Amino acid sequence: MKAVIPYKKCSAKSRLSPVLTREEREEFVELMLNQVIDTLKEAGVGTIDILSPSIYGLENMTKANVLLDKNDLNEALNGYLEQAEEPVIIVMADLPLLSSKHIIEIVSTKKDVCIVPGKGGGTNALYIKNPSNYRVRYYGSSFLTHCSIAADSGQNFEIYDSFFAGTDIDEPEDLVELLIHGKGPAKDYINRKFKLEVSRGRVRLITL
Repeated sequence: MKAVIPYKKCSAKSRLSPVLTREEREEFVELMLNQVIDTLKEAGVGTIDILSPSIYGLENMTKANVLLDKNDLNEALNGYLEQAEEPVIIVMADLPLLSSKHIIEIVSTKKDVCIVPGKGGGTNALYIKNPSNYRVRYYGSSFLTHCSIAADSGQNFEIYDSFFAGTDIDEPEDLVELLIHGKGPAKDYINRKFKLEVSRGRVRLITL
């Protein structure tokens, strides 16, 4: 089994721009990427590939293999899956609440495919035992799409339901979850810039 992480550092996470500058967002996504790599290593994943359209921010990467592909996300990943000769887990790079326990449970599925839903209908992780027989289609309601792709191709699938694995960091309010539930460098970075404040029964982010 091997893992692939789609990644782009340049001008990353534009939806966080109300609270983080471009430079801060790029620093933050690099921290999240490294945390995801460390989580996969802790789970015993031997081969970890980073699939990126650019070498920017990956020049000194030594913890994983860097594969460059300027095609869009779906085309790049499907090209990767076509060449894969062993099970593959696709993991997004913005999952700082993901743990090695989650990875171990996901890849222990008895089904052909295990799908980890993200917020708003996305797909945060996708474990595929027969990758050459599966094609991904991210964007939009990719979770439902990936369920349909598995069913239509005759592969049974399991849905891995987890708040932590399902929390990807895209919006400013997602940083609240990171500060409450997270640990490690990504949380430490955000903790230096924000604090939590309870207002009207809700927890919100306050700039330091």
